[in-house]
Amino acid sequence: MSWDFIVPVCMHDLVKSGAVNQYVVQDVLSAKQLPTHIKSFKAALRSQGPLCILEHFDTAYSVLQHCRTVDVAVKEDTLEILVQVVRGLSVSLPTLLLSGSLSAVDRKQQLNAVKMSVFLLCKLTETLESDSYRETIVTAPSKGRKKDKVAGKGLLQWDSERETVLQCLTQLLQLDIRTLWSLSLVEEEFVSCVTCCCYKLLENPTISHVKSKSTRDAIIHVLGIMVKKYNHMLGACVKVIQLLQHFEQLASVCAQAVAAWSTEYGVKAIVGEIMREIGQKSSEELAREGSGVKAFSSFLSELSTLVPETMIPNISVLLTHLEGESPSLRVAVCEVLGEVLVRVLSGDKLDDSARASRDRFLDTLQEHIHDAHSHVRARVLQVYARIVNSKALPLCRYTEVMELTVGRLGDKSVHVCKSAIQLLAAFIAHNPYSCKLSSVDLKKPLEKEMAKLKEMRDAEKEHVPIAVITAADLWDAMKPEVEMTVKAQLEPDTDEEEDEEEEEGEEERSDRDTALQIAQLLRESKYRKAVGLCMRAHSLFPESSFFSDLANLNAETLINTLALLFKGPEQETPEALPSDAPPTPQKEGGGNEGRESELKKQEMLVQYLKDTESFALQVERAIAVINNMLYWKTTTVVQEAVQFCVTAFEFSVANSVCGVRKMLPLVWSTDVTIKDAVIQAYRRLYLNPHGDNTRAKAQTLVDNLSDLMIDASLGTIQCLEEIVQEFFSSESALQTSVVQVLWERFSGKRETKALHRRAAVLLLGMAARAEREVVLSNLDTLCSVALGEKVAEDYLLARDALITIVNITDHVRQSKGVPFRLPMDHHLFSCLSQAIADGVVQSDPHWQTFMEQAVRLIYFLAESPDQLCSCLLQRSAHLLLEQITEGGEPNQTQKQEAGSQGSEEQVNCVSLAQVLSLCGAVAFWQVSHLERSVSAELRRRRGEKEEKEEKEKAPANKKEANDSCVEEELGLVGASAEDTEAEFIRKICETELLAEGNMLSAFLPLLVKVCSSPGKYSHPQLTTAACLALSQYMMISPSVCKDNVRLLFTVLEKSTLPVVRANTIVALGDLTVRFPNMLEPWTPNLYARLSDDSSSVRLTAITVLTQLVLKDVMKVKGQVSEVAVLLLDPEPHIASLALNFFNELSAKDNAIYNLLPDIISRLSDPERGMKEEDFNTIMKQLFSYITKERQTESLVEKLCQRFRTAKTERQWADLAVSLSLLSVCERGFKKLQECWDCYSDKLTEPGVYQPLLSIATKLRRRAKPQFKAQVEDYEKRLTAVHTKGLENVEGDEREEQIDTQSQKLQTPQPQKGVRRTTRGRGKPKLDDSDLVTPRKTRARPKPKITFTSDEEEEEDAVMAESETPKVTTPIARTRRTRLRH
Repeated sequence: MSWDFIVPVCMHDLVKSGAVNQYVVQDVLSAKQLPTHIKSFKAALRSQGPLCILEHFDTAYSVLQHCRTVDVAVKEDTLEILVQVVRGLSVSLPTLLLSGSLSAVDRKQQLNAVKMSVFLLCKLTETLESDSYRETIVTAPSKGRKKDKVAGKGLLQWDSERETVLQCLTQLLQLDIRTLWSLSLVEEEFVSCVTCCCYKLLENPTISHVKSKSTRDAIIHVLGIMVKKYNHMLGACVKVIQLLQHFEQLASVCAQAVAAWSTEYGVKAIVGEIMREIGQKSSEELAREGSGVKAFSSFLSELSTLVPETMIPNISVLLTHLEGESPSLRVAVCEVLGEVLVRVLSGDKLDDSARASRDRFLDTLQEHIHDAHSHVRARVLQVYARIVNSKALPLCRYTEVMELTVGRLGDKSVHVCKSAIQLLAAFIAHNPYSCKLSSVDLKKPLEKEMAKLKEMRDAEKEHVPIAVITAADLWDAMKPEVEMTVKAQLEPDTDEEEDEEEEEGEEERSDRDTALQIAQLLRESKYRKAVGLCMRAHSLFPESSFFSDLANLNAETLINTLALLFKGPEQETPEALPSDAPPTPQKEGGGNEGRESELKKQEMLVQYLKDTESFALQVERAIAVINNMLYWKTTTVVQEAVQFCVTAFEFSVANSVCGVRKMLPLVWSTDVTIKDAVIQAYRRLYLNPHGDNTRAKAQTLVDNLSDLMIDASLGTIQCLEEIVQEFFSSESALQTSVVQVLWERFSGKRETKALHRRAAVLLLGMAARAEREVVLSNLDTLCSVALGEKVAEDYLLARDALITIVNITDHVRQSKGVPFRLPMDHHLFSCLSQAIADGVVQSDPHWQTFMEQAVRLIYFLAESPDQLCSCLLQRSAHLLLEQITEGGEPNQTQKQEAGSQGSEEQVNCVSLAQVLSLCGAVAFWQVSHLERSVSAELRRRRGEKEEKEEKEKAPANKKEANDSCVEEELGLVGASAEDTEAEFIRKICETELLAEGNMLSAFLPLLVKVCSSPGKYSHPQLTTAACLALSQYMMISPSVCKDNVRLLFTVLEKSTLPVVRANTIVALGDLTVRFPNMLEPWTPNLYARLSDDSSSVRLTAITVLTQLVLKDVMKVKGQVSEVAVLLLDPEPHIASLALNFFNELSAKDNAIYNLLPDIISRLSDPERGMKEEDFNTIMKQLFSYITKERQTESLVEKLCQRFRTAKTERQWADLAVSLSLLSVCERGFKKLQECWDCYSDKLTEPGVYQPLLSIATKLRRRAKPQFKAQVEDYEKRLTAVHTKGLENVEGDEREEQIDTQSQKLQTPQPQKGVRRTTRGRGKPKLDDSDLVTPRKTRARPKPKITFTSDEEEEEDAVMAESETPKVTTPIARTRRTRLRH
């Protein structure tokens, strides 16, 4: 074979004549000729094998040239032939390559066959891939089954063949075909041909789908072979970067590919190359990338989950992006660090280098908890959550990271708050400290162990000698001085007169005593005496072992002898040592090892308890914040907060039960996910108990619920009803056992506390809401236990038993059909009558609540409740009269001659108060019974009657039928009947309930007398009961209400008892709902209670008024300013209710906008005397609700106009501050300029100038160039008027205008008409007439203007009647109509 096949860069290059001996396509066949030649190609393949490609290359090449025009069958046949050729080469080449006997001609022949077949197969694959993608786009919009018919032939078959092609290429390329090339250097064009085909396949949009996994793996496998065997690593790096830049969806695929090449093919360097390429991208390049940045980020994050250990050596190149502007890349780098920390740099067996890297990475992550971008902050917290869940965070960092996380709970981003809650929950769930995190419980053990540690340290100090320096150390310190002394003593001129006195006693001492004396002299720093004594000791004791070395007396031997005497020999027995010698460390240390070990253990224990307490305090601090998040509007945050509360409760964190109780009202949430989250949380905490058997589980469940109900509020109990009802509604094996345990507790079969008995009976009532028979079948037990002879001993248990019985009534169960009621002679009602009547003449404080529930139950459950209650009132009155007869008149104004008489009158007052309370309760429930039960029963009977009549007779004729249908559609039939029934009920209330002979009417004069004579009837309980009962009587009819409403308001204003005023506010709120027109003139009196001295009265007033205003019962007026004052109330609960009032009011269209001018006027009234700081705080909150641009523009105009009517500097300042609180935009600024005349004369006041200047400053920051110039001119004008005064500035402007005009007159111009301008809109143009000396003209007086709010036509609070201007400018009216469009 004389030619070589060169893989072309472009397909058309094969047609052109190239170099010498280069293959060139001789004949490109036409489309019609292809089928015949393909058959010949097939025949040649069967006869000649894969080498037939050498002769039939032109045929396959022609198919590629005509790929868009030939049939699909031709392309499929060609693909099949090429696949068989490549497979044939894969089978035949191994034997030839291993034999090593290939001639140059055969090698060239095999090489050409490989090149040709691979080239044709790759190009045809690329073509079919393009056709497949094109067909997908073309057929995508079509509907129905036609799409399958059109696309099925080409697309579906190619999907199945794509993987076959890749497998063939893999089989061939895995062989060592590089030996076919000269020097085993595979040409770049061949490599590019294969890899470009693979990359082309990767560009398919569906390649990342699950269904394409096998194809994706095959492509990665082929490319892995090319990277490892064919030197394609650098090319692969470049191509991966390009794919990420252009195809964001390939991030995961590229990460899988790089990870596979690194692990399966051992090419780890490719990870570092790609990381360096991404790391070297500048901020400018990344800004141009667009979607490529997201792809880079996703790629790095995915790669870190696959090969984190391979990324560590090159991770430093990525850290530069943490300082870049791309938040997605910062997130990716942080996630890479997190994976490395979790998967590689975790555990206790790290070396020093790994620990340093771990600490550095943790520091980096910690810095980005405060990243500028919220998404980065959130993801870093999620990374930390993964680290904590994996137990990869060092213990020493727990407190620091915990503190930072708690700080992120106040983040502006909801996503960050959610992530912070998740991290805190992970901290608690995986904390290394304790299963119970209560700082209160940890305090005592910590104090105990700290005291024990102090004792151990004190004991250690007693055992350790004071001198801790060894003899050797002392000798080293004194040696220089001793040497100098020795040298001085050895000199012949040394004076020894001082030592002569001691020579006489030296002969009497032994050598040991002399040695001890020398050591003592050295310790006393008497070096000269010690040296002299040592020199004489040798002559006195020549044979002594202590001084034997002094035979040769010189400086060295003398110093050595002194050292030996002072330190002692190194290996000396204890007996041979001097008793006074300093102890050596070796001999003392052995005895202290045990004590030191115990001391270290105790120190570690104390440090552990300190860390645990610090951690628990951080968790408790977080709970206080997260509890408030339970009522956020973001569902996901609420869900996380609920989950956190559950986790904290399970770990017994202090105050965690507050969060569990606080989330209970969320069972009423309209958001189903939040409601389900709360129900599941309570199921997990309370309704899924642990125990060995069913009985034990039921006992635990009852204990849990009882603990939750103790000291719970009424709202908490109502919410808990929903959850318990959910439990009893579902089928559970525990239900029967739980009910049995509850009955045992209630009946007293087991010794139980009173609180747990009450909790048990309430839980039985909750169960009765789901299943009535739970209580109905045991009604006698309830009566005998709670309402029997011992009822007076525990009225609270009796009250809770009545609440339980109420749950079986129709009012609670809302059942339809014949009402469920018990006969009048039922044992239950006889027990209730007896208990109520007996309690009237007693003074039990809990009888009142019991009585209210009893009357309610009678009206809910008895057949004729009015008769029962009438008899009950009569019986109670007789008992009271008997008591009065025995003890005297209940008149406290009588002279009290003895203490016993005073106590009797006290009892009589309490009894009278209880009778009046009973009257009020009967009156209230009688009205409720008529309007609810009787009215509902009338409707039910009417409905049954109508149904019966319809069944008995059909419409007489078609016309009547049509008329009746029309009336039914218009609602005329039911409406007229309902009106008749309502009129019937109203008539009964007005004429019969308080008619003569009715028991209720007998008590009304007494109620009026007690309420109208507070001096005579001053007993607190009596006054309270009488006022409340009178308000309940007033609910009966308008006539009673009209006669006594003035009396009730008098009580509201003049009563000295806060409880009476609070109760009266609640009663008047109910009366306002029932008789709104009658109570409307008294509205200011209700608002006046918002400034009551008692916090309980203010709390009641704001609660009642909020309900009335938000339910549109009461019209919103200027008195709302009193609610605004409560925003600064010293009681936090009242301030929060006021804030909630305005939050809800802001949801109504333009409500706050319409009220703001009046609120400002009332609050800035000099007579109120509000502090400036308080005014600013209130206005800042109210103006935060003004978000619409048109509202802002209108308010700017309104407030500017009010400068004219304001009289004091303080009012000017308040108006200016209010203007500065608005989010003024360009239109609002123009309105501010137009109203210049309104406030320009007040700018000399700093309180006016500074707020207006701040408006200009804020506008200038975000203004466009053209608008910015206007703002700057306005700012200069403000400053000029403030510093010089308005008159001086206007005079200067007038002079400048005259000078300018005189210059213009030098050049004659056509005369133009004079146009008047308004100051602030532009500089006026002057004509010749302006140069004449102006004549004095009488200035027109400016009209005085007053303003009214859009909701109220009363006078402005600031103005007196004499100051009210006669001219009114309807600015507010005009603006309001415009805003309502």
